[in-house]
Amino acid sequence: MAPSSSAFLCFTFWALLISPAVSLTCSSQQFTQNQVFSNCLDLPSLSSYLHFSYDSSNTTLSIAFIATPSKSDGWIAWAINPKATGMAGSQSLIAYKNSTTGVAVVHTYDVSSYSSIVRKDLSFEVWNKTAESRSGGSLAIFAKIKVPADLAASGTINQVWQVGPGVGSDGILERHDFAAANLQSKGTLDLKTGQSSGSSGGDTTVKKKNIHGILNALSWGILFPLGAMIARYMRTFESADPAWFYLHVFCQVSAYALGVAGWGTGLKLGSESSGITYSGHRNIGIALFVLATVQIFALFLRPKKEHKYRFYWNIYHHSFGYAILVLGIINVFKGFSILRPEHKWKSAYIIVIIALGGISLLLEAITWVVVLKRKSGKSTKPYDGYNNGQDRP
Repeated sequence: MAPSSSAFLCFTFWALLISPAVSLTCSSQQFTQNQVFSNCLDLPSLSSYLHFSYDSSNTTLSIAFIATPSKSDGWIAWAINPKATGMAGSQSLIAYKNSTTGVAVVHTYDVSSYSSIVRKDLSFEVWNKTAESRSGGSLAIFAKIKVPADLAASGTINQVWQVGPGVGSDGILERHDFAAANLQSKGTLDLKTGQSSGSSGGDTTVKKKNIHGILNALSWGILFPLGAMIARYMRTFESADPAWFYLHVFCQVSAYALGVAGWGTGLKLGSESSGITYSGHRNIGIALFVLATVQIFALFLRPKKEHKYRFYWNIYHHSFGYAILVLGIINVFKGFSILRPEHKWKSAYIIVIIALGGISLLLEAITWVVVLKRKSGKSTKPYDGYNNGQDRP
């Protein structure tokens, strides 16, 4: 009796473990109208699924696309791009819940670019398009599509899918995230074999964004502040002269080199992402590049200590330096909000900034003590009758 009870408990335990995984595959999904499709795919990103049948005799594609909007009142989209592999240029079916009735509806959109998403008829025939709400907040799009002749002849289509956070009262779609999963939601669908292959374009873009983020975080977010700390605090100690100067120059020149590389990758990303603009992040980046370039010239225009213009040079050098320091850290956090990496990376950077800030406060106190003691020692030196020891024979 005991062995059979143990076996039953083990079977029940494994069934509980397996059943959620099974429910997350397209093969276990059913429809309220009992529609049947010859193929189904677990799409590789955004927890999305595609059911489809293709009739080559009349080039008709029947589809059911299932996904969960990024927010409860958001939208889902499935599209064919006749000419390219991304969202721009795609002919889209987009579903969302009507804000008044709460009923799921589907409309066709021409996505000529990221900045031009127009609700209109598609470039190919679409009929029997409907949408339905499903359990767990997901939505489904159903439609029949007349596949264009050139795509039917090739036997493959470029598919794109996406999820977004909401729809405005005027029917304008709110912009979706640009996280890795969103950028990877595209691929090629083989109508003959029923197979889908992912596109590497999203992976390439994500890598470029990661490189851009790492370069700029190291440059504006860490090395520039560290170089400023070296100049402010190490120069107080006479034994550190002139080592502090060379360390300061090394940090700032290295930061500038990394910053220029990061700025270049940002320009490249911008040129490859027409219609996607992060104005604040971009404008601060341009300002940083200009300020840092002018600051680098300070190294070559630096007057000697006794020169009458040294005072004005100090004002220019320090004001530009602190402006770079503040804007750099602000822009790094703006970059985090755009790239949305794993939380641990943002936490790690916050810890680094807090550590640099804490060290700065400690060194600020120490250097003030050193300076005040030095001044106090000079002021208490006894007068020796020879101009306080100066110009003595």
